[in-house]
Amino acid sequence: MIENKLNQPMNTEDIINMGKENVMNTYGRLPMALVKGLGTHIWDSDGKEYLDFVAGLAVTSLGHAHPDIVAVIREQAGEILHTSNLYWIPSQVKLAKMLTANSFADKVFFCNSGAEANESAIKLARKYAKEHHGDHKFHIVSLKNSFHGRTLATLTATGQTKYHQGYAPLPEGFSYITMDDQTELEGIINVDTAAVIIEPVQGEGGVYPVSKEFLQRARELCDQYGALLIFDEVQCGLGRTGKLFAYEWSGVTPDIVTLAKALGNGVPIGAMLATDKAAASFQPGDHASTFGGNPLATAVGCKVIEIMTGDGFLANVNTKGDYFQNKLQSLADKYNLQTKVRGLGLMLGLPVGEKAPAIVSECCANGLLINCVGGKTLRFLPPLTVSIEEIDQAMVILEQAFEKMI
Repeated sequence: MIENKLNQPMNTEDIINMGKENVMNTYGRLPMALVKGLGTHIWDSDGKEYLDFVAGLAVTSLGHAHPDIVAVIREQAGEILHTSNLYWIPSQVKLAKMLTANSFADKVFFCNSGAEANESAIKLARKYAKEHHGDHKFHIVSLKNSFHGRTLATLTATGQTKYHQGYAPLPEGFSYITMDDQTELEGIINVDTAAVIIEPVQGEGGVYPVSKEFLQRARELCDQYGALLIFDEVQCGLGRTGKLFAYEWSGVTPDIVTLAKALGNGVPIGAMLATDKAAASFQPGDHASTFGGNPLATAVGCKVIEIMTGDGFLANVNTKGDYFQNKLQSLADKYNLQTKVRGLGLMLGLPVGEKAPAIVSECCANGLLINCVGGKTLRFLPPLTVSIEEIDQAMVILEQAFEKMI
């Protein structure tokens, strides 16, 4: 029988205790519950306010409770939420057109997450390879230190062995090479390669942009051997780097791009974009997603793309990104860290060494949410709508943490 207290307001301690009793222990969660947000600001269940420079891991890129997004959700919820893909979905069709009109792609497949988008890309690449070249062509090449998802195929594509532990036997046919090492790249792509999958900017791996030269050489080798080039832009895509798509910085056009996170600003959605040539290998029955591209998620997605492609939006991301990067670099120089800020736009990483987790905790205690990757790099993913004033406020808190920890 459901306890009456479920209908009563719960304090933080109640939430945490009930969570430990009933939610699977798959996350190392901070001892806090976030319950309300507005723009770059967020509040926990005790009423404490924070600047949110995590943005749900690059998800709420238009900030919390964006009025236009809220209005779309309310309106769509009053119309229809789900029909399945047995029928045409008007907002899905519109969003697909908006994505193809602003990219290299001709077709879009919708799903619910970044992992699903990458799973779709791997399946499409293998089916394309078999149709065009034969059963021998199924190998997938990815980069060491990459992250592509948590399904069996996408965690296998992830070039970090810590994510593989406990799940053997993993799917066969995956290999890993060092980022920006063209010799390794040239030595591994061959007639058996179905696809190369690359994050133009590695996120979970430590905020590392891949060099233009490496991406260009990958494109050349994929063309030479009939392999597809997949760019995983689940984290770095949709305005995060200062362009709508991160691949635009390199001048390299992939065959497939995967998206998720920012596309729904908090509403779960994923998308795989592909050229007509690649997309033709998927026919009815080859792949599907019950909830993929449903009316609510795609209605929100349409509004997200409308806002991000509006006049001056991406230019402002670049301006604020440059400002933030310079501020972070000045702080690093002041404390003699002998390191460089990495990233593009408002996807930035600052290596600080072993004290990174302690700095994250100190910032949280003083009202700034950031996180670290790899245990040594501070990662900053504020909403793309963050203001210069909010960046300055964050820098004050960050420097206070540096004064105490470094």
